[in-house]
Amino acid sequence: MAKATTPADLTITPRDVRFGRGKAIRRWWLNDDPFATAFYNALSVTFPKGEGFFVDSVRAFREGTPPKLAGEIQAFIKQEVMHTREHVAFNRHVADQGYDVRSLEAEVDRVLAITKGRPPIASLAATMALEHFTAILAHELIADPRHLAGGDPDAVALWKWHAAEEIEHKGVAYDTWLHATRHWSRWKRWKIKSLVMLIATARFVNGRAKGMTELLRQDGITGWRAKWGLIRYALGRPGMARKVAWTWAEFFLPGFHPWKLDDRALIGLAESDYVDAIMPVAKKAAVPAAA
Repeated sequence: MAKATTPADLTITPRDVRFGRGKAIRRWWLNDDPFATAFYNALSVTFPKGEGFFVDSVRAFREGTPPKLAGEIQAFIKQEVMHTREHVAFNRHVADQGYDVRSLEAEVDRVLAITKGRPPIASLAATMALEHFTAILAHELIADPRHLAGGDPDAVALWKWHAAEEIEHKGVAYDTWLHATRHWSRWKRWKIKSLVMLIATARFVNGRAKGMTELLRQDGITGWRAKWGLIRYALGRPGMARKVAWTWAEFFLPGFHPWKLDDRALIGLAESDYVDAIMPVAKKAAVPAAA
């Protein structure tokens, strides 16, 4: 079994915070840019059902895990449940601005339906791959302030809060996978996880691109104007896709583990921003992971 490198002193802390209740966000809430707004809105629409899938996939393998990992799984589930709640609220704001997101939600349903009837280990593998996606996006989102510059304060606070917790629990699905496949050969584990990552990447990129172009279509931006606008945003400035390309590829290296990069310092950086931005009536509670 490959040795996990999750920090021994890591604490996963579900932060029960509510964002933007009773407030309206503008239609193009991120720097008055329709492309930037579509980029994050399309991601947000996937989160409620996607994170429910992550929770179910990891929970299926919780029994029999070492006590530390079992506690981390419990905290991971709590964090993901709150992420779902806050993105449901955020998605209501998106709908309130006149966007019809039903086709985006239907695409998520279609992709998740592919996993039905497959062994639970397949769902765990998909979760492990997609959690790597969320972790590298979260890292870049906090590390480079340009990604959220000019955004609505409540929306920016939500995304930084979510990103901080994605960094914090980025090793949970991977460690659960290592435990669940502990009797596999290293070759089999690498082969399966690599194949799943390639499939998950293709579906993730294709699905999000379709969602973004659909939201832009509802803004009257279509054809090559929409495509080139998204390409410039993703690969040019601020270039989220370009900047995470190498860290995405590191997943395929022998000995990879999400915590090979200890970026916990970004969590404190994000918290210093979102705590100042949340509503005064926001509910906050820090619940440390079980030991």
